[in-house]
Amino acid sequence: MTKKELAEQKRAEKLQKEIARVEALCEFEKKYPDCTLIAGIDEVGRGPLAGPVMTAAVILPKEARILHINDSKKLSEKRREELYDVIMKEAIAVGIGSNDHVRIDEINILQATYEAMRQAVEQLQVRPELLFVDAVHIPGLEIPQVSIIKGDAKSQSIAAASIIAKVTRDHLMEEYDKRFPEYGFASNKGYGTKTHTDALREFGPCPIHRRSFIKNFL
Repeated sequence: MTKKELAEQKRAEKLQKEIARVEALCEFEKKYPDCTLIAGIDEVGRGPLAGPVMTAAVILPKEARILHINDSKKLSEKRREELYDVIMKEAIAVGIGSNDHVRIDEINILQATYEAMRQAVEQLQVRPELLFVDAVHIPGLEIPQVSIIKGDAKSQSIAAASIIAKVTRDHLMEEYDKRFPEYGFASNKGYGTKTHTDALREFGPCPIHRRSFIKNFL
């Protein structure tokens, strides 16, 4: 076998392995063959010291198989950006929800996350028949829900939502970085890195910091 043929064989094997991985990621979706409109829901930004919590709800066609899709935390920034475009193109519907630092401080991060998740569902252009939610059950919704522990690594629908939420929030934090450059929001996305907490101690909080999260750093 020539080097070229060997390389082609390895590429083909790698592709088949990826196809099998994505097919396994649709295991939960296939458990509900009568539901054609399943929305995956996920959040990003529960832990940062600054910025909003962001949620997404994504309905993919049942036949969709998006190569390289995964929990957004397991993907490079470049791959997330590429998949964001693919998901937005293939999705039947996408809804985005968010709550800012003021609302988080007012009602706490868990309730603010639930509220943002409800917003994301309400923003969908079509009503889903079933919701796949990463780890939690969203109160206040009449649509049936399935809570999946580590769902963003087990369900293609939830993985898609995690990517949409992550990329959307990252872009927003990059815009905030232009207004408040001393905190490094473009790189830390509001999370409590040493550079970020050092800046908090030096400059104090900026308008998008969560006051209930930063007491230990002031």
